[in-house]
Amino acid sequence: MMQISELKTFLDEKATFYNQPDFIENDPIQIPHLFSLKQDIEIAGFLTATIAWGNRKSIIDDAKKMLAYMDNSPYDFIQNFNKKNLDTISDKAIHRTFSSEDFKIFLLNLKKMYANSESLEKYFLLRNEETNCYHALERFRNSFLGENNLHRSQKHVASTYKNSSAKRLMMYQRWMVRKDNKGVDFGIWENISPSVLSIPLDVHTGNIGRKLGIIQRKQNDWKTVVEMDNTIRKMDPNDPAKYDFALFGLGVSGDFD
Repeated sequence: MMQISELKTFLDEKATFYNQPDFIENDPIQIPHLFSLKQDIEIAGFLTATIAWGNRKSIIDDAKKMLAYMDNSPYDFIQNFNKKNLDTISDKAIHRTFSSEDFKIFLLNLKKMYANSESLEKYFLLRNEETNCYHALERFRNSFLGENNLHRSQKHVASTYKNSSAKRLMMYQRWMVRKDNKGVDFGIWENISPSVLSIPLDVHTGNIGRKLGIIQRKQNDWKTVVEMDNTIRKMDPNDPAKYDFALFGLGVSGDFD
């Protein structure tokens, strides 16, 4: 295993290499980049992150399918849709196991949340002395599901309290919170510090993290997120999630043997 200083130098270089505008072209983050209104970015980002598993091209195609149902104006649609609008959503499956019924419940839940706040950021805020998103993500989940917490769609919102790594919610937070001059992440949520973010733990970041000796656990769960934090935050306590670009980029490109 590399020394921490060597690891930092290596991952800083790779994070800079992959965190560039051309990253957007093949990544689901291209979907919220279609918009400029804050709420459009939030909604498009959240729905895209929700279906972000499997082939990236199919994720992008299916996210565009959801946008088409919302007339490519997600915030306006969320504010003004009615049951007749929902009845036009006819695809049985939106993306793999995320069904049209799940999508409809997600739209209803988002409508409720925006009725109480002009931004989804409110529902992700940390409380005093919290240093990671463990509790905040569970509070978001409870607020989002509300009275629909027993609907089948609840399986598409991760529970950190059930030891989930919450990869898709982590990725969504990175998109919304991280702010730099690279043009990939949006940085539109200014009341959450990038210092509390963790790396979204998927097959790529997990595998490269193990090859580099950052993590030892074989499961991609919340305990492994904490294990990765222990090393990653030593390298950059102010912006640990930037290393998502390094680990994911190395994994998906096959550049690291």
